[in-house]
Amino acid sequence: MKFLKTLGIGALMLSFAVGSAFAADKAAKQAEIMKNTNAALEKFYAAKPELKAATAKAPGYAVFTTYGLSFIVGGSGGAGVVHDNKSKKVTYMSIAGASAGVQLGAAQNDLLLIFKTDKAMNSFIEKGWGASGEAGAAAGADNKSAGGTMGSSVMNDIDSFTLTKNGIQAGIAIGGSKAWKDADLN
Repeated sequence: MKFLKTLGIGALMLSFAVGSAFAADKAAKQAEIMKNTNAALEKFYAAKPELKAATAKAPGYAVFTTYGLSFIVGGSGGAGVVHDNKSKKVTYMSIAGASAGVQLGAAQNDLLLIFKTDKAMNSFIEKGWGASGEAGAAAGADNKSAGGTMGSSVMNDIDSFTLTKNGIQAGIAIGGSKAWKDADLN
């Protein structure tokens, strides 16, 4: 009986240790994502100053940092946040993409989405987002970009901007991206 009591107390102490380690890990991950988000916003504002006013006036915006590789078939993934300008609430999200085509490269990109309506922002948070089709070339190194790196598009009440941070990519491909809430960080 004493063994079971000791085992129970040990298990309880272990669960507290694991719980606090997870909380510290969660806070560290959130801090890293916010650091990347703020750095990305500054780069977007430097490249296109009018984006600062656009993000401030919008119902909300999302910022992601992604990393990807491609050689005929490509894949990318990353993390970011959706910021609700009215409530000031931040939702942590993940994003992943896949593509196939005549493509080659490795790159680190920043993605900025500016939501034109509350409905578009809430739909993005709850249902995620998908996008497809890409063509062109981009290059960047040490947070400096060259050639076709500031891309933008408009879809479903969302303005989308992409900035290549590091790497090089070129080609024509069709693919898709999906964003979703990060259950571990919210």
